[in-house]
Amino acid sequence: MRRKSIARRAVAIKPIGVVESSLTDPADAPNQGDRGAPNAWLLFNREVREAMSDLKVGDQIIVLTWLHRAKRDVLRTYPGNQRRAPHRGVFSLRSPDRPNPIGLHPVKVLEVADLRIRVNHMEAIDGTPIVDVKPVI
Repeated sequence: MRRKSIARRAVAIKPIGVVESSLTDPADAPNQGDRGAPNAWLLFNREVREAMSDLKVGDQIIVLTWLHRAKRDVLRTYPGNQRRAPHRGVFSLRSPDRPNPIGLHPVKVLEVADLRIRVNHMEAIDGTPIVDVKPVI
């Protein structure tokens, strides 16, 4: 029974930065970064300066975001919004609409400028909160 109560507790996520992108409408964002997503800047909060201090041009990273404009009540949808495809559960898709809309963005560091990092193929829209960054291993 303890496991059940833990699973229902609230989890707090504190954004560490924000995406600055030319994409402003979720409808214009490609489903995957390598399908035409633009370069974008990751703007980090001062509190995480030390955490980003070792990132350098050429690094492959995974940016985790909170897809703040996603629908959290969607449990099934069509892959790539293709209505002819089978209707599927969102846990088997990369749909932004899901119970906890965490975005996963594999990108390459193009430039580092103080608290800003320019990356390629970022399909997140302008203003998307960044929740974590991890190296590609």
